[in-house]
Amino acid sequence: MAGQGFEQTQKLSQSLTLAPQLRQSLKILQVPAVELRTTILEELQSNPLLEEMPMESLSIDSESDPDADTGNSADEGEMNFSDSDFSTLKRMEEDWRDWYRDEHGGTQWTQDQSERREHFLNSLTGETSLQEHLLEQANLTGVEASVREGLHYLIGSLDDRGFLTSSLSDLALSARIPFGTLQTALDHLQQFDPSGIGAIDLRESLLLQLRARGLGDSLAARILKDQYDLLLRRRIPDIARKTASSVNDVEAAIQIISELDPSPGSRFEAVAHQIIEPDVSVLPDEDGGWQVVMHNDYIPRLRLNPVYKDMLGKTTLSKKDRDYLREQMRAGRFLMSSIDQRQQTIERIAREILTYQEAFFQEGVSRLKPLTMNTIAEVVGVHETTVSRAIANKYMRTPHGVFPMKYFFTPGYTDSAGTEVSNKTIKDRIQQIVEEENPAKPFSDEAIMRKLKENGITIARRTIAKYRDELGILPTNLRRRYN
Repeated sequence: MAGQGFEQTQKLSQSLTLAPQLRQSLKILQVPAVELRTTILEELQSNPLLEEMPMESLSIDSESDPDADTGNSADEGEMNFSDSDFSTLKRMEEDWRDWYRDEHGGTQWTQDQSERREHFLNSLTGETSLQEHLLEQANLTGVEASVREGLHYLIGSLDDRGFLTSSLSDLALSARIPFGTLQTALDHLQQFDPSGIGAIDLRESLLLQLRARGLGDSLAARILKDQYDLLLRRRIPDIARKTASSVNDVEAAIQIISELDPSPGSRFEAVAHQIIEPDVSVLPDEDGGWQVVMHNDYIPRLRLNPVYKDMLGKTTLSKKDRDYLREQMRAGRFLMSSIDQRQQTIERIAREILTYQEAFFQEGVSRLKPLTMNTIAEVVGVHETTVSRAIANKYMRTPHGVFPMKYFFTPGYTDSAGTEVSNKTIKDRIQQIVEEENPAKPFSDEAIMRKLKENGITIARRTIAKYRDELGILPTNLRRRYN
């Protein structure tokens, strides 16, 4: 047809590209203690300029600029990693790319080097965690930056089963993300593999799995939606009557439900009994105060091999060899800075947690206060997503046991005395009330609400029911025991 043809147009747009070194820095910040050493050893294998110092060494290598003899100290200064702010990390990565483009632009060797490195990383046999598996899918999802941020936050809020650790409204409050944005992010997350991820409880997870199988309108789904209590008690005749189905059809539907995965995230656990290595300890000191102790023993001490550093000062090297050594040196320095920055960030966050939650360390869970990541981020001087990544899969040893660092971040309420009370403290109190009840006359949600009110905590009955479900406590009629 006339008028049709090809046309060239220009379009200006902005996008965030995570280059290899930035991804490496984020990975080092996010991995737990037991995985960090493995991650570092992988880098040692791929970079000949890096070597491990004896474990009794005092600290990560902090030698003077290796390029001082070659007149490139100004270039090396661009790579100083002294600010944990995510935007600074991004700007530093852009500086690195600018230098790389100016110094090595377009050479075939650079592409080969990149491909060899990528092949090495892809050949590793280490287990992929649930969070890594979901983050890969999130980064491939064509959504707005705000929704992707919500996806990352939700992924960091999943427990080992793949369930959300709090309600969506509590998470939105804690992350300071608009509820609508987080809801959109959750809709995307619940379509990821494995199916059933991102549910608030077992019933929702099973329904998501049925929907993924195309059984969202099946009898099995209707039983889960409307007859869940009867299903728990396996009252098949009652279910058949209420769903206007035959007993055989109900049994077939229950068989389908029994084939679903009650813990879809557990398949990513490398071992059934994983050893937890705390990244930091908060312990009493001799003066009656508190001390924050970082656990650095598991981190290999790195330095740049002096032989290769001396080779850079020789004029006999070809430009190709010199460029290779210079690039590996930069990568090595960036890795060491990333490790050092990881430890500093975790330590600063731990100190602020101690400041805000000192009553918890003194008296226990009952004194846990509401705390948001935004509060810590503002004090530490980083973005909320940096705090979220820094505490992901990290653990803190306290006088009351070992806790995930994200345990200390929780919304809450104000009691009658004006004291802030976290929802974890309220849940702990509900658990105590149920444990102390008479099994023959268990407390109703209304009675639990009144008992909390007697202690100055006023919350709605529906909130009691929600927290009871999250604690895995059955309703009153299912808790009743007859002698």
